[in-house]
Amino acid sequence: MDIEDLTKTQLLLLTILVNFILSIATGVLVISMLDQSPAPITQTVQQIVDHTIETISTPISSPIVITKPSPTTPTQEQQLTAAVAADNARTVLIYKNSTSTPALAYGVYLPKSRAVATSASAPLPKEALIAFADGSTVEASLSKQGTGITIYGFADAAILPTAPAANPVAAADLKQGQTIVALTKDRAAIIGIISKVDATGITTNLAGVPAGAGVVDLSGNVIGIGSPSGILLPTDRIMAVLESVSP
Repeated sequence: MDIEDLTKTQLLLLTILVNFILSIATGVLVISMLDQSPAPITQTVQQIVDHTIETISTPISSPIVITKPSPTTPTQEQQLTAAVAADNARTVLIYKNSTSTPALAYGVYLPKSRAVATSASAPLPKEALIAFADGSTVEASLSKQGTGITIYGFADAAILPTAPAANPVAAADLKQGQTIVALTKDRAAIIGIISKVDATGITTNLAGVPAGAGVVDLSGNVIGIGSPSGILLPTDRIMAVLESVSP
């Protein structure tokens, strides 16, 4: 039979048969050559084959992606709740000798300074009893006065309750329309805004803030204290009196 008389299918089968025979012949030849080769060459070929098989069979590991949770932002309700709690913890009552008599004034407790600031218009005694929000009482002494501010200090050995730091906010950092929080005489929470900040003090729409009681921002930081006139006294005045040198 002439090869030109073969069909395409027969030609394809013939090609496959020839390739198969050549593959077998090549394999036999390689094995024969390896058998006749020195041991080092045989070991090298075997290592290449083994390494190739390992490379093919090793799965490609996917990179591990670690997703860090994004920090949660507190809601306005959570901020208000925390601010009220901080203000309440720092609100104190000032008595002359005993809590059985009416309180003389409200004050704001400054934990880091171990002091109480107030702006009561009535004369205050040199020695007083400070009643804290947790029900504890500690004796205090009038230490400094100035610009409508009175400061009471405690003895070094006095054990004072734990309360959030006041973190006083300077008047220059306050903004018109800023939300503020305070407590009334019966410790009811009230919310308002800053209307104006000038040399006279901080004007707000809050009503019922006792003189000497602290007013805070949404972070619970003290921005001022109530005064007899109704205008808040900025923390700048408190810090100025605290840092002044006693005569």
